[in-house]
Amino acid sequence: MDKIRRHILFYGAVQGVGFRYRAYYAARNCGVTGWVRNLWDGSVEMEAEGTEAAIDQMIMTVEKGTFVRIENIRAETIPLKNDYSFEIR
Repeated sequence: MDKIRRHILFYGAVQGVGFRYRAYYAARNCGVTGWVRNLWDGSVEMEAEGTEAAIDQMIMTVEKGTFVRIENIRAETIPLKNDYSFEIR
């Protein structure tokens, strides 16, 4: 399986609901590297690197979180950075 890297923006009830911490633990469990951070407009920005299936699984795990309500996702594939971990910024 080939690795990919995605730049992802999440919109909806994604701040103040533990989204970044769920993303951190889900990424670790799915073998995904990258980072996640809150943005000023209430959205959450993420770069995730791994197999497409692992990234999709990570997002589904986060979406199942209590109080998290993702209304829209914008994603684009970007060049690999070969991170070693996933961090909260």
